[in-house]
Amino acid sequence: MKKKKLTTTGGAPLVNNQNSITAGNRGPVLMQDYQLLEKLAHQNRERIPERVVHAKGWGAQGTFTVTEDITKYTCADIFSKVGRKTPMLARFSTVAGEAGAADAERDVRGFALKFYTQEGNWDMVGNNTPVFFVRDGYKFPDFIHTQKRHPKTNLRSNTAKWDFWSKTPESLHQVTILMSDRGIPLTPMHMNGYGSHTYSFWNKDGERFWVKFHFKTQQGHKHFTNEEAKKAIGESRETYQEALYGAIEKGDFPKWNFYIQVMPEKDAEKTPFNPFDLTKVWPHGDYPLIKVGEFELNKNPDNYFQMIENAAFSPSNVVPGIGFSPDKMLQARIFSYADAHRYRLGTHYESLPPNRPVSEVDHYHKDGKMRFTNNFNENPDAYYEPNSFDGPVGDPSKAEPPLSIDGDADRYGNEDDDDFTQAGNLFRLFDAGQKQRLFQTIADEMEGVPKEIIEKQLALFDKADPEYGAGVRKALGM
Repeated sequence: MKKKKLTTTGGAPLVNNQNSITAGNRGPVLMQDYQLLEKLAHQNRERIPERVVHAKGWGAQGTFTVTEDITKYTCADIFSKVGRKTPMLARFSTVAGEAGAADAERDVRGFALKFYTQEGNWDMVGNNTPVFFVRDGYKFPDFIHTQKRHPKTNLRSNTAKWDFWSKTPESLHQVTILMSDRGIPLTPMHMNGYGSHTYSFWNKDGERFWVKFHFKTQQGHKHFTNEEAKKAIGESRETYQEALYGAIEKGDFPKWNFYIQVMPEKDAEKTPFNPFDLTKVWPHGDYPLIKVGEFELNKNPDNYFQMIENAAFSPSNVVPGIGFSPDKMLQARIFSYADAHRYRLGTHYESLPPNRPVSEVDHYHKDGKMRFTNNFNENPDAYYEPNSFDGPVGDPSKAEPPLSIDGDADRYGNEDDDDFTQAGNLFRLFDAGQKQRLFQTIADEMEGVPKEIIEKQLALFDKADPEYGAGVRKALGM
């Protein structure tokens, strides 16, 4: 088979890719060796900024299939008929660890899905937990600082974590999940995913519903104990990547069932809890799971960097029939995620292969770095709007119905919300063994934390359930 000829990035033939050009056999390297300079300069630029959070990740491509009719809730094209298949991309990740962190650390896992629909990309950017540590985006940068490295020691700080959590009672529900058996999933295939936030659907009649998204693993729940995770990390820091990549290569394609919880719009005015609070779940007895379909991951990317590192997920990517809610954390993420991608990947990040919609893209954004597409070439006079040259225009038929929220404005941001009942309810679901492992994990994670901070956190456990606080005290030897 005839080999291809090596070239420069400009397409010129490359004579020798082994030796620099020198002035004589033993002379210095010449500046005119532009091929050497190109090679070295490109290597200096091979790394891009890692994600501030969710830096360590694992992903694959797949297919989503609708199995149930939910058109009475939404007019989104992706759900328009039973049997409809939509190509998709998934990325799972840890939150706190850097790009080189071990996969099997105790941490929340990101669960991000990109669906390439006929009306644009829909990104479902969630976690493997149905709640989060804070309910307001204003607190998010401070929370993330506590999960990252101390500015002096450059080490993770148990004191910072527990100090923040002890002063932020709304975190108790998520802390309980994180410290429980669910805190270290065995692989990405053995965990659920959740939209976590409250979103909205609207149907063809303009009727709005509040919704929660759930993705239930078909592989079953499996988790590491602390001891098992330490052993796994000692053998390999890449256990998740090995498991996900290996399963797909063998044809053992992982699958998840997709469900929704649906709340009529007016119910939000009378629920005993804030339905837009990211630290709360909706009781399944009141709002049962409704099956939508399933997705399957069936292809490993041919180039991991291209398709997974360059993948940019953002809650701002919605399609007609799917919208937002007054969830304060969601509102903040709508801005911050897309802005992070513009910084990390560049102005035109959505033109990169993993982010490029399969639907036609027409807009009036101009210029900027790495402008390698041209949406004006068929009609160069229509580069602003409104114009007289038949440029693209808005489609009023895709308008979202008006958002109607009645009652006290503080209802959707009340700091006096009950932060203890749901955390206590979760604790009371655990059996004796699960409780003991929870107590011991918390005690281990509190190593080196000042006593006054521990006491503040114990008071929160007591409010969730007296047995919760007593169990942690015993594990601490207090």
